[in-house]
Amino acid sequence: MMKDKLWTRSFLAVAGGNFLLFFAFYLLLPVLPMYLIEQFGSNKATVGVILSSYTITALFVRPFAGYMVDTFPRKPLQLICYGIFTLFFGGYLLAGTLLLFAVIRAMHGLAFGMVTVSNSTVAIDVMPSSRRGEGIGYYGVSSNLAMAMGPTVSLYILDAFRNYDSIFLLSLFSCILGFILITTIKMPLKQRSVEMQPEKEHVSLDRFLLVKGVSGAISLCLLSFSYGVLSTYLAIYGKEEVGIDSGTGLYFMLMAFGLIFSRLTTGKYLNKGLIVNMITVGIVFLVIGYSVFIFLKSLVGYYFSAAVLGMGYGLICPSFQNLFINLATHSQRGTANSTFFTAWDLGLGLGVLIGGSIADMSDYTAAYTFALVLVVLGFFFFRHIAGPYFEKNKLR
Repeated sequence: MMKDKLWTRSFLAVAGGNFLLFFAFYLLLPVLPMYLIEQFGSNKATVGVILSSYTITALFVRPFAGYMVDTFPRKPLQLICYGIFTLFFGGYLLAGTLLLFAVIRAMHGLAFGMVTVSNSTVAIDVMPSSRRGEGIGYYGVSSNLAMAMGPTVSLYILDAFRNYDSIFLLSLFSCILGFILITTIKMPLKQRSVEMQPEKEHVSLDRFLLVKGVSGAISLCLLSFSYGVLSTYLAIYGKEEVGIDSGTGLYFMLMAFGLIFSRLTTGKYLNKGLIVNMITVGIVFLVIGYSVFIFLKSLVGYYFSAAVLGMGYGLICPSFQNLFINLATHSQRGTANSTFFTAWDLGLGLGVLIGGSIADMSDYTAAYTFALVLVVLGFFFFRHIAGPYFEKNKLR
């Protein structure tokens, strides 16, 4: 029996557009704190507030993004969102004051929240349903590759030329290429017919948040909390408590390779309906990874945990996205995607906020230990509540 074709021109275009979008995003991520300090003389507290505004505004707009993706024609909405997201990279070049930069960064977060939901929903539309598990995994690899490459490239440019404008321009150029690429996407005929004759539905909570996915969202929040702590305080933890001065770049590269490896091998199992199994295995990887990271404070333990945690998150993220999609009707794909991103962002943001507070009161080991406790709690919550609920209520 022949498999439905996954690697169509449209799927390659949406995955390529996603890579270029996240490549632009990750180009800026490691250099913005230095830029704000050097260009505007900002203190660390101000830098934290400005940079966190991106996540806050993205989190705020996610539920509305899901509603809009399910209500309006998806391809035109994707182009509008991607185009607006692209333009904001040019705004960084024009921001002459700290206040203007802060406003642009916050607004850019709104655009990011919209474009990630619309882009991922279009990706699901253009992949065959029989290979959705694989497709979501491969689609996620595009952002993982960007995570591995973006910081490396931007830090190299900064070291070689000490020029922030060139990094902003490269980000802008990357997104322009991505925008050109997604214009070539051809939506399935069945999708276009739905868009031309949208169903008239009453506006309700389930149009902004997938109500059937609440227990899954709680599980994901408990798990993404740890990633918020890890991604924000890794460099300080490595220097102060492990004795590694400059290993952050290599750590995230190893983590990205772990993510890519597990995503490439998980899809076929998701296609067989083994979503609960994959999430369970992924959580076990997280427990092992964080235990090594916290209690084996050595060079080997530090880098070993990167690969293990990467594989854990690589199992969890596409599996949870499939979980939300399989709980939703076809007309709620955008809502399902926005619920996935909202839950992830909420946990991540709480990890940054609460993890920092715990570190201030005690140390970073305490912050990571608290995150590990939440991962274990997430395991029991998923196995006894969210997982059984999904098996009982899934639509496909």
